[in-house]
Amino acid sequence: MILQTNSRAYVQLLPLVALLLFSWVYAAGFDADKLAKTLTQRFGAAAAPKFRDWQKLVADTEAMDDPESQIKRVNEFWNKRMRFMEDKEAWGEDDYWATPMESLGQGKIDCEDFAIAKYFTLLSAGMDVTQLRLIYVKAKLGGAASNITQAHMVLAFYSDPEAEPEILDNLLGEIRPASRRSDLTPVFSFNGQGMWAGVSASSGASGGKRLSRWEDLLARAHAEGFE
Repeated sequence: MILQTNSRAYVQLLPLVALLLFSWVYAAGFDADKLAKTLTQRFGAAAAPKFRDWQKLVADTEAMDDPESQIKRVNEFWNKRMRFMEDKEAWGEDDYWATPMESLGQGKIDCEDFAIAKYFTLLSAGMDVTQLRLIYVKAKLGGAASNITQAHMVLAFYSDPEAEPEILDNLLGEIRPASRRSDLTPVFSFNGQGMWAGVSASSGASGGKRLSRWEDLLARAHAEGFE
């Protein structure tokens, strides 16, 4: 996890978050041959069927006319196929943001990786980047009445800039509007265009320096074959 479970960690991160600006805006599309080669070179030939399943997921999702069906399909794919595992055990690092191909190959990922994989998959299926946000939240463990919180990341979908976001989450299989996720308190949100102090899609993105971990992930995803 990138954030510790105490509130001080969030406060310490806010000055850094306020400096976010992403110069490399992700464009939908991918080089299938390059992605497949990258995946099998690192994780072996046994990973090839995983890529074919993901490629079919993208094609099936792109063919859907209803965005609600699209986000449901992608959410279910990643939630059902991946097993949660902390970065230290999965990658040998305290905090590692995996690319979608790394997540496919590893099969064991944490909350950030779930959200990132869904984000890239929906973009690859033709969804506009303005409709998607990665959101850092404080999640109440055990439900809204709990006093125990931990850092967590989810993906939000906006049907339009004024719409209430819908939350794609690995902790809860059902996609719900943000108003029905009282167990989550947003800290900040971001995508390939910038960052926001909250989750309102109509508010402007703030500028500044780059968030190095996100920039690094975007560069690695591009090197894998995401265009």
